[in-house]
Amino acid sequence: MPHEAISVFDMFKIGVGPSSSHTLGPWRAALRCLDTIRSKASLNDVASVTILLYGSLAKTGKGHGTDIAVILGLCGEDPVTIDVNSITPKINGINTTQRINLGGEVMIPFEPGVNLQFLFNETLPFHPNGLSFLIALKNGESWSETFYSVGGGFVVKEGEEKSKADDVQLPFPINTGDDLLHWCMKTGMSINEVVMENESAWRTEAETRKGVLRIWETMRDCIYRGCHTNGELPGGLNVRRRAFDLNKKLLKGRTYTDYNTWQQAIKAGGENFQYILDWVSCFALAVNEENASFGRVVTAPTNGAAGVIPAVLQYFITFMDGEDEDKIVRFLLTASEIGSIFKKGATISAAMGGCQAEIGVSSAMAAAALTESMGGSQRQAMMAAEIAMEHHLGMTCDPIGGLVQVPCIERNTMGAIKAITASQLALQSTPDYAKVSLDKVIKTMWDTALDMNSKYKETADGGLAVHIPLSLSEC
Repeated sequence: MPHEAISVFDMFKIGVGPSSSHTLGPWRAALRCLDTIRSKASLNDVASVTILLYGSLAKTGKGHGTDIAVILGLCGEDPVTIDVNSITPKINGINTTQRINLGGEVMIPFEPGVNLQFLFNETLPFHPNGLSFLIALKNGESWSETFYSVGGGFVVKEGEEKSKADDVQLPFPINTGDDLLHWCMKTGMSINEVVMENESAWRTEAETRKGVLRIWETMRDCIYRGCHTNGELPGGLNVRRRAFDLNKKLLKGRTYTDYNTWQQAIKAGGENFQYILDWVSCFALAVNEENASFGRVVTAPTNGAAGVIPAVLQYFITFMDGEDEDKIVRFLLTASEIGSIFKKGATISAAMGGCQAEIGVSSAMAAAALTESMGGSQRQAMMAAEIAMEHHLGMTCDPIGGLVQVPCIERNTMGAIKAITASQLALQSTPDYAKVSLDKVIKTMWDTALDMNSKYKETADGGLAVHIPLSLSEC
């Protein structure tokens, strides 16, 4: 069976909130559309660009910022480096002038209400997250391109076949949990060591290490920023940020000046169970409040679930002696491999699988990573991933108002706590006696996704989304 080569930097992508599938994916699709225009003609030849959003992208696109993402992508902005504080002024400028700077080079007419259409009642067959670009040239020629945002910022272009010449041959090809266990048992290596060897197919170990630490620095900065930003989240739900107040309450007046001294202040509070539990929740809340505010986050493996892995890793660093660069790199490498197995065997798109595909997968990733980091065996780490997912099976995605806020933000706190619990269970268990394997739970998750009613797959057509008026706040 051919294997799909997925790098740690495919699973962890730096970008802008609030959604990897509805924001980052469409943004990347727009950038790819620019590449096509440049290859077929030139930006100066373009008379107009019209975007059609289908299915889930249409139904929850406004709440997820899909329109904003596509417009910024057409302007040539990079989601990794854009100043997030510039997003609102840029979009306001476009709405006022009715023009966009295509590729950052050529001004063309653009009326958001005309050139960007939400087709609420149309869904393309390949995936619920479809979008098409209609490009018209000044000479009368035109063409269209269709992309699918398949979760986690991954984008597939319709009709595009992957060239075999582009396939990366990994020393340890992995599609399933059994594949991973096979290579661990055959080589005696831990999960993170197998992953690092595979990453060598793309770059040097030093480059991988540097990139992974950059991922952590972005996660860390997001946590710190979220814990120190007050106010309400945008979008109309009037949800108040909670990480700011919780951070202040837990620190009880202890002073600090930066992230490092903040960590010392947190540690000075002791190791009471309730105290630690509150901090894990605070870390997760901070990330996803930033995500909901178009802040800079890391897909882990998605934006909607971006708070679980940073919260568990921050817990490991702060309370479990994990403040070491080598430990951080190993943690994230292990997490990425578990996520890639879920992507290959099921999905990491809520529009395909409900919230089990996002919070459930992120919890499984964090559980495995924490278990191995705490000295667990490869089989215990995979057992922890299975336990975490087993208790997210069937979780629906029903965002109120199409916003990645309620119930999404709190679910990250629950996913983080479940990951820690799953890890503890696995560390105190013998995998030989486990009744459910990682591969079996992935298969079950996919079967559940196929059976799940579409209104519970990120459409805001069911569940909480239809029972809670947009004007009401969660807290």
